Amino acid sequence: MEKIVKRFFNGKLPMVIVLFLAFFQYGFLANAQGPENPPRPVIIYVNPAQGLNFGAFYQGGSGGTVTVYPNGSRSTTGSVIQTSQGFSFSAAIFEVDAEPGTLVTILNGPDVTLMGSNGGTMTLSIGTADPPSPFITTAASPSRTMIRIGGTLTIGNPLANPPGNYNGTFSVTFIQP
Repeated sequence: MEKIVKRFFNGKLPMVIVLFLAFFQYGFLANAQGPENPPRPVIIYVNPAQGLNFGAFYQGGSGGTVTVYPNGSRSTTGSVIQTSQGFSFSAAIFEVDAEPGTLVTILNGPDVTLMGSNGGTMTLSIGTADPPSPFITTAASPSRTMIRIGGTLTIGNPLANPPGNYNGTFSVTFIQP
């Protein structure tokens, strides 16, 4: 049998086997995928024209809350009465620049103490977002996915919270897994 094998191969591989090996190797190279590029980092823009604003309201003797929802509506509880008086209320707007299809989670920061222009403090609790977290970005750059975030302001009695302007800064974190 050794003679038959030597005579058939004659010390060389037949051309068919060489071509098969070359095709087999090329087939894997043609179908192989290179390393995927890392996702483009998410960029968050704060819309300076529209922060979280609670507008004007009157507080009764016992206080209560004012809530601004992501859809732009507002409600009150307790002895707080809504009024317009030319002061608008609005949800905060953030713009997310990311590849379409990017999963993003919003993590609300802790409650914030707002300082009053005439003394006193109020507590701000960050509310829900629209779209709700987690969400998938839909806009392709240069467009951005718009996120609206509301909040609730807890108001005490008029002695603890005298009328005036209350200001502070809150934080939210946008997480791209």
